[in-house]
Parts: sequence; C-alpha cells; structure tokens
Amino acid sequence: MLTNTFQLIQKIGPKSEERLWQGGIRHWDDLAAPYPDHLSPAQGAYMAGCLAEARTHLPCRPGWFLEKLAAREHWRIFPHFRAVSAYLDIETDGSFANRITTATIFDGRAIRCFVHGDNLDDLPLALREYDVLITYSGKSFDVPVIEKQFGITLKIAHLDLRYLLAGLGFKGGLKKCEIRLGLDRGDLTGVDGYAAVLLWQMYRRTGQRRALETLLAYNIMDTVNLERLMVEVYNRNVAATPFGEELRLVMPELPELPFSPDPGLLAELRGRLAAGW
Repeated sequence: MLTNTFQLIQKIGPKSEERLWQGGIRHWDDLAAPYPDHLSPAQGAYMAGCLAEARTHLPCRPGWFLEKLAAREHWRIFPHFRAVSAYLDIETDGSFANRITTATIFDGRAIRCFVHGDNLDDLPLALREYDVLITYSGKSFDVPVIEKQFGITLKIAHLDLRYLLAGLGFKGGLKKCEIRLGLDRGDLTGVDGYAAVLLWQMYRRTGQRRALETLLAYNIMDTVNLERLMVEVYNRNVAATPFGEELRLVMPELPELPFSPDPGLLAELRGRLAAGW
C-alpha cells in the first residue's frame, strides 16, 4: 500500500489521491510524463521528485513516512515494514513507580519474554533490533514506563493500535476491542491488568512457578493478539481503497505459546477478586 500512497506529498490529501487513482496513477511507477491533464508539468515534476525521495527511505526509514502521513493514515506502512516490526506489551507491579514485572516482544515469528529479576535488563537492547514498534496504548503507557525505568529514549517508529482502532470506531480498551472483533482468549478470558498485578505479588511472595507462568501467559496473549489486531486494522482500511482485494492480508494464526495459565490458580484468583480481595 505504501507505494500506492500519494498523501505523503505535501498538499495531496484524500480527495487528490483518489483523483490520481481514478486517473490511472495507482502506483508511484505510474507517475511519469506526460502527466494527466489535471496536473501541470510543474506539479507533475514536483510530485515525481517527492516520490524519488520517498524511494530512498523505503528500505529502512519507516519514521520518515509516519512524519509525512496524517496519523489516520499510519496503517499504510505496516505491510512494507512488517518483517522489521515488534509487537510489545509490558506488565507492571501496580505501584506509583510502575515498575515493570514482565514484558513480551513478538515479531510474528518468535516470542521473547523478559522478567524482573531475571533478564528484564535485556529489553532495551532487544527493542533496538526492530524498526517499528506496535502496541496498544504504548504511546501513553508502555513506552514512557520503559524510558523512565531504563533512563533511555526509544527512537523507533511507533504504531499505537489504540488510536488506529479508535479511527475505525473501536474504543474502550484492548479487551473490549478484541471481543468486538471476535478474538478469543480462551482460559484467560476476563483476566485483566489488576489480576496481572496480583499474580506478580503471588509469585514474589510464594515463589510459585505457576503464578509466574500464568502471568507470562497473560502478557504473551496481550502481545500476540496485537498482530491480529494490526492486520484487522490494515484490512479494514485498505478495503476502503481501490486495492482492497489485491492488498488484503491473511489473518495470522496464533503462534504456539510457550506458557499456559494454571486453571486452578485462575479459579482461585477469580474467587478472591469476586470476594473483594
């Protein structure tokens, strides 16, 4: 979709782009002299120059495209940079300091977990391996928390699904969006961020491995579901363009998950929560 996009050119908005598509200029390669009647030679040459610059950024500069595109159009970079994207979700201890307890990175192939007291300090270096970060509410939560805890600035292009989904009418938090879009969490249905805090406290207090693995299973589910949500966002947006059928992405299957929640522990946790614990 990125090479079908003309809105990265200054003064080219949705209507102008649609006019170009309707006039047969559907791809960057289609813009060549002689230009269509509604473009002057100067306009055509200017646009061609802008696209020539854009081509130089295609291999490894997703941030350049995000700067050029309106926020509502950021979904367009996804397929081109999908192979260098990382889905990220963190859990915290619920304290005022919001200390990270676990974090998960998923790149569409491998799941990598980071745990406080074990390998959490490896998280910043792992994030440097990617060009695009995909989160839900990561701009207001995950990224600021990581930057504060590690004393760093994450210089990485960022797609926040909270805003991309809101643009499609899906609001109310990650879990509610998942439900509306038909994503099933199985045994983890109903488990939320507060339960994640309690699971961490239980693990730290008792050392029970099942508490940590249940927390990691929850953290991982939050993360891997981001891929399916990103594909859903892309497909719904691209369907509104002339390229809906040819550029539609296949919905990915859930990867094999390295941890499973403990059913007995979840039942115990739900019982305590229902009792006001």
